[in-house]
Amino acid sequence: MATVMDRKTSFAVVLVHCYLSFATIICMFTYVRGNPNVLCGEREREALLTFKQGIIDRSNQLSSWIGHECCVWKGIGCDNITGHVIHLNLRNPYDEVTAPEAFSQSQLGGVISDSLLELKHLRHLDLSENHFADSHIPSFFGYLGNLRYLNLSCAGFVGTIPHQLANLSNLHFLGIKGFLQVDNLEWLSHLSLLEVLDMSFVNLSKASNWLQVMNLLPSLSQLLLSSCELDKYDPIPSVNFSSLSVLDLSVNYNLSSTILNLLCNISSLERLNLAYINIQGVLPSAIGSLSQLIYLDLSNNGLEGKLPRSLGNLCNLQHLDLSHNKLGGGVYELLGNSSACTVKNMEFLDLSWNRLLDTFPDQLGKNKKLSLLFLDSNMLSGPIPVSIENLSSLRILSVSHNKLNGTIPVSLGHLSNLEELYISDNFLESFVSDVHFSNLTNLKTLEASSNLLTLQVSFNWVPPFQLQILEMESWTLGSRFPAWLQSQKDLQVLNLSNTSISGVIPSWFWSLCSQFLVLDLSHNQIRGSIPSLSCGGSIFLGSNNFFGPLPHISSSIQGLDLSNNSFRGSLSPFVCEQNDIMRDLQFLDLSKNLLSGEVPDCWMNYSQLIVLNLGSNNLTGNIPSSLGSLSMLEFLTLNKNNLSGHLPLSLQNCKFLKIVDLRENHLSGSLSIWSGNSSAYLRVLVLRSNKFYGSIPHEFCHLKSLQIMDLAQNKFTGPIPRCFGNLSTMVGNPDIIDEGNFPLIEARYGEPVLLVTKGIEYEYRETLALVTSMDLSSNNLIGEIPDELTSLYALRFLNLSNNQLHGKIPEKINAMKLLESLDVSMNQLTGAIPQSMASLTFLSHLNLSYNNFSGRIPSSTQLQSFSALCFIGNDHDLCGPPLTSSCVGDGPSLDTTPNADDEGREDSGWIDLKWFYMSMPFGFVVGFWGVFGPLAFNKAWRWAFFKFLDDMKNKFFNSV
Repeated sequence: MATVMDRKTSFAVVLVHCYLSFATIICMFTYVRGNPNVLCGEREREALLTFKQGIIDRSNQLSSWIGHECCVWKGIGCDNITGHVIHLNLRNPYDEVTAPEAFSQSQLGGVISDSLLELKHLRHLDLSENHFADSHIPSFFGYLGNLRYLNLSCAGFVGTIPHQLANLSNLHFLGIKGFLQVDNLEWLSHLSLLEVLDMSFVNLSKASNWLQVMNLLPSLSQLLLSSCELDKYDPIPSVNFSSLSVLDLSVNYNLSSTILNLLCNISSLERLNLAYINIQGVLPSAIGSLSQLIYLDLSNNGLEGKLPRSLGNLCNLQHLDLSHNKLGGGVYELLGNSSACTVKNMEFLDLSWNRLLDTFPDQLGKNKKLSLLFLDSNMLSGPIPVSIENLSSLRILSVSHNKLNGTIPVSLGHLSNLEELYISDNFLESFVSDVHFSNLTNLKTLEASSNLLTLQVSFNWVPPFQLQILEMESWTLGSRFPAWLQSQKDLQVLNLSNTSISGVIPSWFWSLCSQFLVLDLSHNQIRGSIPSLSCGGSIFLGSNNFFGPLPHISSSIQGLDLSNNSFRGSLSPFVCEQNDIMRDLQFLDLSKNLLSGEVPDCWMNYSQLIVLNLGSNNLTGNIPSSLGSLSMLEFLTLNKNNLSGHLPLSLQNCKFLKIVDLRENHLSGSLSIWSGNSSAYLRVLVLRSNKFYGSIPHEFCHLKSLQIMDLAQNKFTGPIPRCFGNLSTMVGNPDIIDEGNFPLIEARYGEPVLLVTKGIEYEYRETLALVTSMDLSSNNLIGEIPDELTSLYALRFLNLSNNQLHGKIPEKINAMKLLESLDVSMNQLTGAIPQSMASLTFLSHLNLSYNNFSGRIPSSTQLQSFSALCFIGNDHDLCGPPLTSSCVGDGPSLDTTPNADDEGREDSGWIDLKWFYMSMPFGFVVGFWGVFGPLAFNKAWRWAFFKFLDDMKNKFFNSV
């Protein structure tokens, strides 16, 4: 009987609880929407209208603020009994990420009127996600004493947070996220009822007592201080947070590494974000004491060592992010240990970009809730386990950039919820059939490039998925164009480069072209002509067998690579077609084709162009002046053509040029177009094998970013400018205007830069940012090698050969510590080779031949390792290894006083030489008659010999 009564009582309690909850929801709804039976007060209505007058409302959000009843206005909520305004919610209704344009249009701005002080009963005020540009947070907000909720986050406010907010003693929620600052945090200690505090992005560097202040907030449950510029603090023995469940201190690089040990004492934590705070060292075992943790983010720090076993104690953990650290060891303790309860509730796990070495644990399949798994960019090895099919909730699997090998298990195709699969850059090798994809009905992304995989499906195979991204670079797909692509109606990114496809692209494929953001079919054997490309995005068709004229392209194409094919004809129809339409083209590579004619002078409508490569064709004529209208141009390559004439002055308008390659043409004139102001970003200038003349302009000395200068094989005269010693990048102090590395667009779209270094042509792409080179060889330069060049201590390759330089090699050449190659051959240099050259430990190529050097070659392991050919053609006085000639003082003593031993040695020497002298007449006789004897006694030989002499004489005189 008691049991029945207890059940009835429990049931009654549940009913009362549900009733109260429902009543609360109704009241909240009434507050927000207002009660049509209650009229708002006249003074409060007038206050709101006055507030509206100062607001800039581009999207007319406040258009409903008319009439006498303010409780029904949008964003206004009134008390259901008294009619007082208690709720003012003007938060931007749109999200900046998902709807950026609508978000921007819906932002309120203007001036906030102090008429809001009339809303004496206001409890909820939300102005977040707006744009009250350059305005300070109104100090009168501190006198709205009934406020429970105040959200001013990302509202565009600037300046110092007013101390008057200390008066809001009833506040439970305070959001002031934004680029603000504080003098101190004492005012926060008065908000004893505060439960949620979001001060992300606020500069707290002057508030060194921030942790002590937070400890004085007994009700605080959520503390968000991301990107706050927190100052370093002296760790204290313990923290007193009793209710804190959410803590976000991410992106605070100045925090001490001990912060993690300090926070491990807060047993109430459920969400902890310490990403980007520069934590160093080993992940402490004490992390396992945070038994309530649901969310843990320690990404982008300097954590190292093995994953602690105590991680297995976090049984409630759903989200774990340890990516971008230096963690090593294996993943067994976290993923494979059957006694660990961490993985039981795990939904998100990111261990990418570490140094993990283990294999995939077979026990991984026990985690039924795991939805997102990121293990990419580690050193994991072994096969993908068959048990992976048990991860029934998995939506994203990323294991790219590891050392996985073996075959892809068929069980992978059983993950019916899988949406994204990333397995690129491994050592997987197997045949992949339609069975592997049998149940992947939700797959949207497949990135599997750079493996040794072969696709074997029937010609009429229809995949069960609709992909948006497909990357299968370096697979073997067979010679026929994949017919199954015809079923993929949602494709936006398609990469089938280097997949052995041959033949002609079917017409149905080009009908899909308009939906592509990226299409890459490069490095195949596809043939045929392309009449038109009505695509958008970026198209890569280079290194195939396409032929015929260049195709017509739509104005929406952003990038086009048709390089290394057999396109022929003129550029004019391609470039100048529809010349009244602005193009979106950002990169264009037509190099290594059979294009002919002049470069057209109609580039005015390509204002977005960043990369232009027309190299290795048969183009003739001048460089057109309209190239100067390409104000965004960064990479210009016209090498290996038959271009002539002077460089147009309009190129000075291309102020963002970084790479200019005009080598192997017939260009002439001076180089005065490159001045310091117009070429501040220029890093690579290759003008090799042209006909430029005159002196090297001193304006080159202002090219602070220049790291590669190749002016070889031209007709430059005059001395080497002494101010070359000021080239900042070659000195080793890159100018602040450039970060030092070439952008990604160059690595993907730009042709590799070919440089002659160490006498051989090398190709540079990824390592281009590390190369510093100066080649002035094969010109008519005169004067001495400037001492100022020795200040270029970051220079790796220096070639001054085949000029008319005189004087000595600078004594301080040892200051060029990174020098790998030095060539000053075929000049008129004199004097001794500087002893300091012996300390150039990186020197691997040296040529000092055909000068007038004298004296002893300095002794060092480096210099003596070079061939004697590096020193030939100099004064006879040049001596020492590796030359065979000895220096004076290296041989035996020159004392002329004979003694018995000396006489013995002289007699011995004569005995050795007399046979040489006695055999000379005999050798002469044998040699003479061996040649002329047959001519004297054999008529046929004699006739042939004199005929040969007559022919040589005739050729000589005819050539003259």
